[in-house]
Amino acid sequence: MHVMRGIESTHDGFVASSRKRFVKKDPTDTNLDSLRTEIENGSRLHLAKGITLLESTKQSDKRLGQDILTKLLPKTGNCIRIGITGVPGAGKSTFIEAFGLMLADMGYKVAVLAVDPSSTLTGGSILGDKTRMEELARHQNAFIRPSPSAGTLGGVHKRTRETMLLCEAAGYDVILIETVGVGQGETLVRGMVDYFLLLVLTGAGDELQGMKKGIMELTDGIVVHKNDGGNKPLVKKTVREYNRILHMLQPASPGWTSTAQAVSSIERTGLKEVWETILQFQQEMIDTDYWQTRRQLQTRDWFHSMIKDHLIDSFFAEQGRKTQVKGLEEELLEGTVTVSGAIDRLFSS
Repeated sequence: MHVMRGIESTHDGFVASSRKRFVKKDPTDTNLDSLRTEIENGSRLHLAKGITLLESTKQSDKRLGQDILTKLLPKTGNCIRIGITGVPGAGKSTFIEAFGLMLADMGYKVAVLAVDPSSTLTGGSILGDKTRMEELARHQNAFIRPSPSAGTLGGVHKRTRETMLLCEAAGYDVILIETVGVGQGETLVRGMVDYFLLLVLTGAGDELQGMKKGIMELTDGIVVHKNDGGNKPLVKKTVREYNRILHMLQPASPGWTSTAQAVSSIERTGLKEVWETILQFQQEMIDTDYWQTRRQLQTRDWFHSMIKDHLIDSFFAEQGRKTQVKGLEEELLEGTVTVSGAIDRLFSS
């Protein structure tokens, strides 16, 4: 039998590629001084990189993010922070794009921090705000950063405050924080912004929510949205009703009377009036020294909130804690221990 010699090759018949394989960059390779300088110079790419470090769950990334933020703190605080909330369908993204474009065209640098809900099953988020705000995303004076809520209650990401500070250090004049939009529970954003804006619709029964107080007591202004087409008469009526309700509520900011305004993002009407109201609010709060006082109170509350988060993380980081918790859960489901009894055993060990 004669055996012919075959062709020398790899298993698939192709010569091995000389291309370098992708190797994930080690976070320690990040040049902090260079990244900080680029952020200060307004680079949107490097700002996004800095935010990614802050939002990362890896301890090494988080440390780098905190180092950058600490060095940039002296550059923060020179902006107007505006929180925008409202029920799903109120048109928050549409309003923010129209409002942001108006400000960007006026020469302001506008940063939009949009929080998308995370799935309770998979933990994933769509993060589609750049798609919904396509025109604003292309504007040279705008920066849009979508982030997942990642289980944080109150409609914002737990790192939204730090992200906001990075945007301020990058020279942004106006920061718009769009919450998830799930209704009356969206109050956490109040504790991180100067001006809190609520978007409402007509004919959806939203006017009655004012009598329940809740989020209405926290708003500095209300936008009755979609004031266009045949909806205008109803919008006008809704504005009057909200102004009557707001007149009866305690002001969210001392010395300021919240008002409702009609806006159409499609026809671009009412946007300028909303901005003028915000500027008037800023001036009055500065004149009464409450502008800085509120920010100091917010920083203090943020500090205490972070203490609680750290205590929880430290508790579960202790060796054997997760196993102990799981064992107590099983006893609870079997009915052999009460919840209070399980808590006593958990913290007495």
